[in-house]
Amino acid sequence: MKLIEAIIKPFKLEEVREALTTLGVEGLTVSEVKGFGRQKGQREIYRGAEYEISFVPKVKIEVAVTDEREEAVVEAICKAAGTDQIGDGKIFVFNLESAVRIRTGEKNENAL
Repeated sequence: MKLIEAIIKPFKLEEVREALTTLGVEGLTVSEVKGFGRQKGQREIYRGAEYEISFVPKVKIEVAVTDEREEAVVEAICKAAGTDQIGDGKIFVFNLESAVRIRTGEKNENAL
């Protein structure tokens, strides 16, 4: 099993959710996060004054999948979240040792 963590632009969240639902992904976790990468923040104009924002708002998506679905899920996130602009985000893939569905006690792939 794999845990896929994607950091994306907030306005791309719905497109990513739809792409993953189409693949049969039955659940995911979404968190609002802030950070910076190569762009080192961004400049914004508020009431005529320019401000430097060090941490850019992003959305973090976490989804647990079987090993067989990893590649398709990563590809779907890339396609749905991509804008070909700096700051599109990153995807991290971790090995997931175990999972348990609390309600039923099902374990591992049956719990996904």
